[in-house]
Amino acid sequence: MIMRVGIVILPDRRWAQARRRWQRADEWGFDSAWTYDHLGWRDLVDGPWFDAVPTLTAAAGVTSRIRLGTLVASPNFRHPVSFARQVTALDDVSDGRLTLGIGAGGAGFDAEVLGAGPLTPRRRVDRFAEFIDLLDRVLRSDGVTWRGEWFAAVDARGNPGCVQRPRVPFVVAANGPRAMRLAVRYGQGWVTTGGGGDDLDSWWRSVADLAGRFDGELAAAGRDPATLDRYLSLDAAPVYSLSSVECFTDAVGRAAGLGFTDVVAHWPRESSWYAGDEAVLERVAAEVLPMLSAPGGTR
Repeated sequence: MIMRVGIVILPDRRWAQARRRWQRADEWGFDSAWTYDHLGWRDLVDGPWFDAVPTLTAAAGVTSRIRLGTLVASPNFRHPVSFARQVTALDDVSDGRLTLGIGAGGAGFDAEVLGAGPLTPRRRVDRFAEFIDLLDRVLRSDGVTWRGEWFAAVDARGNPGCVQRPRVPFVVAANGPRAMRLAVRYGQGWVTTGGGGDDLDSWWRSVADLAGRFDGELAAAGRDPATLDRYLSLDAAPVYSLSSVECFTDAVGRAAGLGFTDVVAHWPRESSWYAGDEAVLERVAAEVLPMLSAPGGTR
């Protein structure tokens, strides 16, 4: 069993402050570092917020080893053709260290700021199916002409192509059956936030249930489970994973027991979402990450 650890760094600080966080994530040995891809997020929409693509571009320039990614990009304000150009550039700048987390997009600020009305969950997945199909095509080849209900392309170019062949890996966010099938078809990874719950144990039961359902979708498609990584966003749980070293270690163990290959936590913030103490993160980096890398560890 391999267990990798990723960290989300929200794009809510000016780069002069944020830069050091990305460098530390690289130096401390985290396997991946991610940022949200939103135009604004929840109640943080009224505070500082920066775009994911230039943030990751800057992060690529101050790191050398760690994989970088979106958690997650969506069709709420991205078009597959223009986004493919950005993805190709990011993969080039990072020298093939980009992992693209993508999902159907939720409700809220991103879904409404451009003036479009809210979509039902079913319609969001309808749109996502087109988004991921067209994005996959443009990243793999040149001269893509395509028309659907939501998106179109006329002789769209993907040249020179991604550093990673045949394209950057997709990590597809999916909790429902249709989105899971898209993850099975297009993904090199699957990421879930669990199915909710009023307490920690019920949340873990929901994660186990979703993992079992995903196993079923893989079996139905005849896809080898070993060909697809499984990511768990730990901080969708009712308890923040970095509230203590013990809490984080317990979460890693539970995730490994459910077959996940990767866990992702969030960099502690001073208040509001993911409020915590950076000292806990430092201890995790110093004590837990080396343990996971040691012989007999889960990493």
